[in-house]
Amino acid sequence: MSETRDPRPRRRRLLRAVVGLLVLLAVIGYFAVQRDSNGGGGAPFCVAGADPIGEDETSATYEMSPEQAANAATIAAVGVAKGLPDRAVTIALATAMQESALRNLDHGDRDSLGLFQQRPSMGWGTPAQITDPVYSAGIFYDHLVDVPGYSRLPLTVAAQKVQRSGFPQAYAKHEPDATVLTAAFAGGGTLNCGGPAPAGPGDPERVRADLVRIFGKDGMHTMSAQGGQAGRSTGGGQVAPEPEVTLVEKKNGGEEATRRSRAMAHWAVANSKAMGISRVSYGRHGWIAGKARGRWQDKGGAGTKDAAKDPHYAGPGEVRIFMAR
Repeated sequence: MSETRDPRPRRRRLLRAVVGLLVLLAVIGYFAVQRDSNGGGGAPFCVAGADPIGEDETSATYEMSPEQAANAATIAAVGVAKGLPDRAVTIALATAMQESALRNLDHGDRDSLGLFQQRPSMGWGTPAQITDPVYSAGIFYDHLVDVPGYSRLPLTVAAQKVQRSGFPQAYAKHEPDATVLTAAFAGGGTLNCGGPAPAGPGDPERVRADLVRIFGKDGMHTMSAQGGQAGRSTGGGQVAPEPEVTLVEKKNGGEEATRRSRAMAHWAVANSKAMGISRVSYGRHGWIAGKARGRWQDKGGAGTKDAAKDPHYAGPGEVRIFMAR
């Protein structure tokens, strides 16, 4: 006589699997909501993309931590300040991605240090200099431009002529992501950074000093007086209460001045967590820490119908960086 198996154990296993899947989906959904609310409240994050400010992300993107974003923004800004082409910035970023994953390391192979794993014993500078992102990026570019025809070389060849790495082919795999970062920081792309708003006040003088270190007195922008501004009034009579640093393109600066303005605005967003920056306004758009999933918003971020009445509005050629209070 044949036996009939009890189907209930199989049903129970299936039920447990379904319940487990539902729990997993609920957990994923919870963290997604947490990330989207409050600008991505929870772990801070940044997403670079090739699409212009204010447009949906339809092109390639690259996600990173605020630390990595700040370092990438500095590497790109130094290249822009030197007037170098996007190709140079892409080579530098791909190199740092391979050498340090865009982290300013205090260790490495033998005496290698910093973003580019440069060695004091090989004449790159002192340990303090090499672990300064502005210095390390600057000296990398100085060596890169000495390579004949570097912009026409395959990226891994150009990087290797500067780095002399034991793994010369390793740089190539980072070129697609480095190209996205270049578009975000030095080209027509954008950087969105989510996470909580700064917990403490920002220092406008520190922001001003770092911008001067990177861009110098470039002759293309004027900068607000030492210590920043507070209570600036727009044409509509509205007052922005936060201390701020304002940069304004001089007349006839052309595309190079615009390129620097974009680099300054995205540098500020990337450094918002570390420097207590609460808002950045540029090109009729605004970024607000802890809001809108970390995305840039239209019309200075206030969404007013008359943008000129927004106290945080940035006029043509202006970059306004506001400090947390």
